[in-house]
Amino acid sequence: MKRCLLLAALLAPLAVMAQGWPTAKPITVIVPFPPGGNVDFSARVFATRLGERLKQSVVVENVAGAGGIVGVQKAVQAPADGYTLLVGVDSPISIARFVTSSAVRYDSLRDLAPIGMLNAAPMIILAKPALEANSFAEFAKLARAQPGKLNYATSGVGTVLHLAMERVKTLAGIDVVHVPYKGGAQIVSDLIGNQIDTAMLVTVATLPQVKSGKIKALAVTTAQRAPQAPEIPALAETPELKGFDMVAWTGLFAPAKTPAAIVERVNHELNDALASPDVGGKFEEQGAVLRRYTPAEFAAYLRKEQADYEAIVRAAGIKEQ
Repeated sequence: MKRCLLLAALLAPLAVMAQGWPTAKPITVIVPFPPGGNVDFSARVFATRLGERLKQSVVVENVAGAGGIVGVQKAVQAPADGYTLLVGVDSPISIARFVTSSAVRYDSLRDLAPIGMLNAAPMIILAKPALEANSFAEFAKLARAQPGKLNYATSGVGTVLHLAMERVKTLAGIDVVHVPYKGGAQIVSDLIGNQIDTAMLVTVATLPQVKSGKIKALAVTTAQRAPQAPEIPALAETPELKGFDMVAWTGLFAPAKTPAAIVERVNHELNDALASPDVGGKFEEQGAVLRRYTPAEFAAYLRKEQADYEAIVRAAGIKEQ
């Protein structure tokens, strides 16, 4: 009797798929940001591929607001039937609950089913042309000599960029002041004009200016150097920052309790797409790093990351503004 019950439990998700998924209706992919950005681009590239593979219409729905929180909330509340997916990023998924707790009504580890990582972007520490430092070691030495005098910019309080630099500050023993902006484009402009000392941004949006010599690159935040810019050292090469590895990622999720068989099927399609030139190749052209995870591996990554982010937020005293 027990064996029959166990077999029935194992076959239940497969029965759901046998009842029609994904043929019953179009699949909606929620993007919690406006159209046109990097997250939207990644979602649409994958959605096109997924629709072709499943022979079903896959529609991208942009649900912007509150730094991604509104769109994630909508995905959390959607039926767990495989017809709603979410393309989310680190800030609303793994950071917001610690920084803007009053606005977050979900627990991403409990309320979402991780499927896999679409792509990851190394972050990069940049410097204005006039800064008297051409490497991270020189920058750290300069900062230690004048604590609290130098500054760094990011695209906002509580972003992964902000948390990454705060961790760098702690490990390197430096004191530089955070200057939050509303977007990366103005930061790059102010760096070029020597109006801000340094910045933490993603490589995808800044390598052209670095390669043209308009701004300096001090280090990337991944454990190894970025393939698109092997001349830029990794922070992990600095003794105080050995093992340092942080990225800005974009991931794929479903509402919690989505049948495991559907999650596994979409994960298979995602990882297959990442190995193809029309999806993975396009992401790499944009400077992304590809990490092909199983759902269980991605879930473990998120659990560890959230614990790390909570520790950074608490240590740095980062609060909603």
